[in-house]
Amino acid sequence: MLRNKDILDEKDKRLRLVSKDVTFPLSKDDLKTIDLMVEYLTNSQIERLSEKYNLRPGMGMAAIQLGIPKRYLVIVHEVDEEEFDTYIICNPKIISNSSEKIYVEMGEGCLSVNREVDGIVPRYARVTVEGYDTKGNKIRVRAREELAIAFQHEIDHLNGVMFTDYIDPKNPYKDSDKYRAI
Repeated sequence: MLRNKDILDEKDKRLRLVSKDVTFPLSKDDLKTIDLMVEYLTNSQIERLSEKYNLRPGMGMAAIQLGIPKRYLVIVHEVDEEEFDTYIICNPKIISNSSEKIYVEMGEGCLSVNREVDGIVPRYARVTVEGYDTKGNKIRVRAREELAIAFQHEIDHLNGVMFTDYIDPKNPYKDSDKYRAI
């Protein structure tokens, strides 16, 4: 089982690496890591398990956050009380996006950032992501609102970008009137 200590902290320089595409078939190690990521993200969003195992709640994780510079991510999106849609995408790319931009009103968070961060992170309201499942089959996901934000956030990780990079330290809420809060 993954623990909070297994997730790299924002000060770790490995988070700035640009991850490399994976090849198929995936290694047994990568498949095991993906299973552990799904387990962590699911359990972290179920309050009694999150408390029992002392997990920080999160809905997405990129392999690089575990120190693995490979292009795969997992998003576990709660669609109803303890009911989840799980997305596992290898070599993901955003192939289209809306012109409308949104931001998380309460502020974006990250399992690698162990502090409150004030400010807005403008994101596309809708994105289409293409990539591959764990068997190497091409997949496409259309995402909107918070799911679209999660995909953009995790793909940024694969490119060595942190959400904090988007926030203007001198004016953290700059241009907030130009985007829709969710």
